[in-house]
Amino acid sequence: MALAYYLGDEISAAGFRLAGVKTRVPAAGEETDALTAACAEAKLVLVSAAVAAHIDDAALSRALAALSPLTLLVPDPAGEVELPDIASRLRRQLGLEP
Repeated sequence: MALAYYLGDEISAAGFRLAGVKTRVPAAGEETDALTAACAEAKLVLVSAAVAAHIDDAALSRALAALSPLTLLVPDPAGEVELPDIASRLRRQLGLEP
């Protein structure tokens, strides 16, 4: 079992591999399957925002809510896809902002 797994672009994956992280650059349409495989294989799953944008919403929500493996979204290095503003979403859900 891998300690950590990264799903994202090739350049970032190369850097993560240098740090000892197992990586995968999923092809178009394979993002959800890649997430499922990574969650079955690692204790920490890092998903770039660009890849997360193509993952099935239900699968991504389940992975982010699960306690094990810990799944985190990391910024897209090109900055093309924004990370979701979780704090703002939580404040809206609690009725603290419109």
